[in-house]
Amino acid sequence: MNLDKIVCYCMSVTNGMIKEAVDAGASTLEEVQAATGAGTVCGSCVDDVKRLIDQFVSERNQK
Repeated sequence: MNLDKIVCYCMSVTNGMIKEAVDAGASTLEEVQAATGAGTVCGSCVDDVKRLIDQFVSERNQK
């Protein structure tokens, strides 16, 4: 996965920023939104952000 790829264009949030938020303890959309701002402007990226959260939380739990 390209961690530099932008997921939320409104807030310039990348895959890596979502991963960092999850690694720091965020596990819900609301927690990631509070940490990164992703999905808080137009909302078009919310489904992608949720998918990334699920993936990163799953990876975190496997460690």
